[in-house]
Order: sequence, then structure tokens, then C-alpha cells
Amino acid sequence: MYWRLSGFYFFYFAALGALIPYWGLYLRDLGFGAAEIGELVAIIIATKIIAPNVWGWIADHSGRRMAVVRIGCLLAVLAFAGIFLGHGYGWLALVMSLFSFFWNAALPQFEAVTLNHLGDDTHRYSSIRLWGSIGFIVAVVALGALFDRAGTGWLPAVLVLLLGAIWLSSLLVPEATAAPPPSDHEPLRRVLAKPAVVSLLLVCFLLQASHGPYYTFYSLYLSAHGYSETAIGQLWALGVVAEIGVFLRMHQWLPRFGARRLLLAATALTALRWLLTAWLVDQAWVMVAAQTLHAASYGVYHAVAIFLVHGLFTGPNQGRGQALYSSLSFGAGGAAGSLAAGYLWTGIGASGMYVAAAATAALAGLIAWRGIAPSSG
Repeated sequence: MYWRLSGFYFFYFAALGALIPYWGLYLRDLGFGAAEIGELVAIIIATKIIAPNVWGWIADHSGRRMAVVRIGCLLAVLAFAGIFLGHGYGWLALVMSLFSFFWNAALPQFEAVTLNHLGDDTHRYSSIRLWGSIGFIVAVVALGALFDRAGTGWLPAVLVLLLGAIWLSSLLVPEATAAPPPSDHEPLRRVLAKPAVVSLLLVCFLLQASHGPYYTFYSLYLSAHGYSETAIGQLWALGVVAEIGVFLRMHQWLPRFGARRLLLAATALTALRWLLTAWLVDQAWVMVAAQTLHAASYGVYHAVAIFLVHGLFTGPNQGRGQALYSSLSFGAGGAAGSLAAGYLWTGIGASGMYVAAAATAALAGLIAWRGIAPSSG
């Protein structure tokens, strides 16, 4: 079962490694400006606000999470293939809206399936999830070299192949039986009213919003400062290598340091990362150092958030809890950050855009400090 679960993560994040670093470069080569690129990236991310909750409701009520995953993956391939039919702004917006609505159905439900397969060994989640990071690295490094030689025009074809591989890997994973709900199971609305839950979701929203400039414009930002596609791909890969190191250690760090301390450290190091990116982009060694902080800004943050969400949303709320985490952080937060980044790049410049991201991460840290109690883990 380990390799079946890991295989899905490998291909899913390999596709992400093709899409996130190079989609902006592809759109630039099609002739779009910074604001339009920000809007098109925001469309992809914004569907995470709605899609995970729709599919989470279906999965929770049907009890067939893997069926939802498989259907979502198949429809995502078919929808994305529409990119070969046109390159206008309106058409791309439509294609990416449909594609991402189906694609974003898969991961939150697969996270719940993985945790249910693990049972009492949920601390082993990181050792499975790290294969997603490996997939991302393989894709981002290989495609950086490819696009240096052949151009970003190959990106759509590569993505179709990777999306097809995601669907095929989903066919190998069986359904997992969820634990029966506790006798004192709480309604979802009561869970959402808890201050700790509100604080956690707000922290997740803000921290992902701070990543908007990174996911949307980091490759363009580096390209404007003279970095080649190969170097850009290597820097993206370095961040994920650091992330893998975290996933290998989280099963030890969570019991030792607790979720709250790790989350506070993640927000502080995220703010530092964006400041270094804003002010010292021309220093390659500083960019290398800043990319290692991806271990905190994504690796530590995501592992802690999954741990806390799994503990706060139990029983029949499990799928919707993961969906809410995905939709409010990677969805609403990511879309708000990407959209704002496009306008900030145009209005105050790329450096100011990253300073704003640092301030957003710092605000997330303040809310985590005030709203998440040490007893949370």
C-alpha cells in the first residue's frame, strides 16, 4: 500500500512541478502581461475555494472517496486538453477553470484516504507525502533543461501526459475504511465556531496568500534578473529538497516540539524568506539560502496543518475538514495572493511585492501566537 499511495503523490506533484514554475513563463511567451498572468494563475487557484468543498460533500455522503478522486482526475485530463484548441485570454480562462475544478477535487480526498489507510500511524504521513516532493523535483529540473533548449511551448503536452499518469495511479489505490465517528461527534458548524479552528484557518489563508508572489511570479522574477530556465528549475528543486528533509523528520519533531511551536517557527521563517527574496535577488547564494527556507514555509507548515486539521475534524467531518483547509488556504489564500501579486508587481514593483508577502506571513504568525493554544499539540 505504501507504494500505491506514494505513486499518486509522485505524479500529482510532478504535474504541479510542471505547472507552477513554468505556467507564468508559458503565458509570458504567449504575450500576456503581469496583471493578466496574475489573473490567469488566480483562476486556477480560486477554484480550490469551491471545488474541494463540493467534492468533499459528495465523498462524505457517498463514502466513496477514491471514486471521487478517479473521476476528478479523469475529467481534469479531458478538460486540460482543451488548451490545444486556442490561446486567447477568454479561452484559457475557461479551460483552466474547468480543469482546476476537477483537478482540485482529488488531493483533499486522497489526503483523507491516506490518513485512513494509516490508521493509528498518522505520523507516517510525511514519509509517504515526501514522494510528492520527489516528483516535483524530477519534473522541475528535467523541464527546466528541456525548456532552455526547446522553449515552453512543450508545456501543455507534458502536462497532459502527467495528468494522465495521475489518473492511472489513482486506479491502483483501494478505498479505505474510515474510523467510526465518536459517540460525542460534533456537528460541523460547532467545530467551525471554535476559536482554535477559526485561528488555524485564518493562519492558513494568510500564509498561503504570502506565497502568491512566489507561485505566480518567482520564475519571471528570476528571469528578469538574468537567471536561466535551468537555474530557475534548480532553485525550485532546491526548495523541495529542503521540504523532503522536513517530511523525513516531522514524525519526530511533532511529538518533541508540538504543533504550535512548529507553526510559529514556520511563519517567522516564511517572513524572512520573502524579505531575502525582495532585497537580495541578485545574490545567487542568498537565493539558494532563501530557497532552503521552503522547508519551513511549506514543509513544516503543511505537515502541522494536516496534523491539526485531522485532529479537529473527525468522523463524518473528515473529508470536509480537509476540503476546508485546501479551499481556504491553497484556494482562497493562494488566489488572493496571486491576484494581489499581479497588481503589486505593476504598482509598486517586484521587490515591494515580496515585502508585502513578508508582512502577510508575519501577521499569520501573530494570529497563530494569539489564537492557537499550546495544548493544540
